[in-house]
Amino acid sequence: MVAITRCAHTAGLGFAILATIASFVVSQTGLLWPPGIPVGLVVLALAQIGIHLVFFLHLGSGPDHTNNILALAFGVLIVFLIIAGSLWIMANLNANTMPLPMH
Repeated sequence: MVAITRCAHTAGLGFAILATIASFVVSQTGLLWPPGIPVGLVVLALAQIGIHLVFFLHLGSGPDHTNNILALAFGVLIVFLIIAGSLWIMANLNANTMPLPMH
């Protein structure tokens, strides 16, 4: 069990380092078409999140991981609601406030 965990952590560390190096390569070289660089970085960021969830937080698809996955989904939902609600409130305030007088 300990050897499997160490192997998984080592593999996760290797994948995380590769994803980090790849993001630096994408951002600092002309490897991608310039408008595609943000998309490439978002894809690599999502891959990095997946690597951390699987290899370091040990989230899997087994029946014993159901509560962990539901807790993660609930946390993501709450963060999304807070961000979306804040943007909605700021847009509403921007649309409904009077402009400042120019001097």
